[in-house]
Amino acid sequence: MDWLNQFLFGFFPYLCMIAFFLGSWARFDRSQFTWRSQSSQFLRRRQLVWGSNLFHIGILGLFLGHTFGLLTPPEVYHALGVTTKGKQIMSIVVGGIFALTAAIGGALLIHRRLYDPRIRQTSKPTDIFILLFIYFQLWLGIVGIWWSLHNIDGTYMLVMAEWARSILLFRAGSAHLLEGVPWIYKIHIVAGMALFFLVPFTRMVHVWSAPIWYLGRPGWQIVRRNANIAKEGV
Repeated sequence: MDWLNQFLFGFFPYLCMIAFFLGSWARFDRSQFTWRSQSSQFLRRRQLVWGSNLFHIGILGLFLGHTFGLLTPPEVYHALGVTTKGKQIMSIVVGGIFALTAAIGGALLIHRRLYDPRIRQTSKPTDIFILLFIYFQLWLGIVGIWWSLHNIDGTYMLVMAEWARSILLFRAGSAHLLEGVPWIYKIHIVAGMALFFLVPFTRMVHVWSAPIWYLGRPGWQIVRRNANIAKEGV
């Protein structure tokens, strides 16, 4: 199965990068009208406030945590007085909190999208698929905490971080680094890369337009009701 390992962790990462950047550029260039999150607030506000806020807070926290956790060389956090074991414990605790926050918000959003007849009818198949896929990825990470607790010295974390830096630096032979890593981590990594691949083809493309002050803005999208329509009971 060496060829599969080589494909998934040596070739697939670059395929996802190409799709992420070139696919996003092509969609923006050819179909700018679809470059949006396609809010369903006007159909049903209930569950959206809690679901969306919890989901996005959790996802943003996980994204930043994974980015700095995987790409920061050990020498940097060692210089700050943080040991590998300490970083592992911090990742488990903080990452677990953000993952559960996103999972709760995601459950509310999934229930809202699948069981509200109007929202379900206006949802594209890709809308439902990408939401379920992200939720699946979240639970892969949560389940992986069990393996992390049994590898509290952070050995696997160091290996995966080295692999991530090697991929970004275009170092040959990066795939072999993950040969001894547990399967749960490998699936989590592949699913994470697949999310980047899917961005240009789904509503997730709006991540390009999300400002860093997202959490502090007064509202995600303002929807005004027509007073005349409201009186008619429509």
